[in-house]
Amino acid sequence: MLTPGPIGVFDSGYGGLTILSQMRERMPEYDFLYLGDNARTPYGTRSFEVVYEFTSQAVRTLFDMGCQLVILACNTASAKALRTIQQIDLPKIDPRKRVLGIIRPTVEYLGDITSTRHVGILATSGTIKSQSYPLEIKKLFPDITVSGEACPMWVPLVENNEAQSEGTDYFVGRHIDNLLAKDDKIDTIILGCTHYPILYDKIRRHTPEHIKVITQGEYVGRSLMNYLERHPEMDVLCTKQGTCRFLTTESVEIFRQYASIFFDNDIDVKSVALK
Repeated sequence: MLTPGPIGVFDSGYGGLTILSQMRERMPEYDFLYLGDNARTPYGTRSFEVVYEFTSQAVRTLFDMGCQLVILACNTASAKALRTIQQIDLPKIDPRKRVLGIIRPTVEYLGDITSTRHVGILATSGTIKSQSYPLEIKKLFPDITVSGEACPMWVPLVENNEAQSEGTDYFVGRHIDNLLAKDDKIDTIILGCTHYPILYDKIRRHTPEHIKVITQGEYVGRSLMNYLERHPEMDVLCTKQGTCRFLTTESVEIFRQYASIFFDNDIDVKSVALK
């Protein structure tokens, strides 16, 4: 019999903290254990094989630390590793455990949001190349046209605390212009990277008012709540004391420094090695 534990949340870096923050806001009674592979970030430019290897190591670590449910709060990991972990790894580890991503939960609500049925994706190069968003959208909404734009500079700008600088306006404006040049009927843009909500104000400033800009945290949190309501057998395996702990593959000091950009709370963090 499985022992109840916290909900595991994994990201290659710090952006997943924006997802965690929204989940905690919606589900304050649940326990969470966040793991950031900050020593090996970014994942966006790495191959499918490497992303799978690193993500699998993180998932196994969270399982070993008592999590029965793990959320991949990383678009690259969700795009490049989730399916293999679900189909190949979990049956070998324990088919009762669960690993969920954040791409499908983000697109599930699109049908009620877009009027023109033309949607844009702003994301890392790895997520855009994976075609994960267009594939998931087509499964649920075959009538929606999807255009994507890779924004390779946005994550480094956020993590170097340059989100509010004037130079960031140039890169934000350029990529939004590029996206809209591909399809002038877009009325909804998905921010397909967990770092991008930190740039939301600048993104909104450079995006025409009639276009909706969707951040993932709200929809992932809502989807997780619905999932646990539909799967009470998993809900009972999630402890509920309102705690939140953090693990990092980097030094504790560095994690605290960067985490403050994303997460406005005191944090209990420890270093961990993945293997």
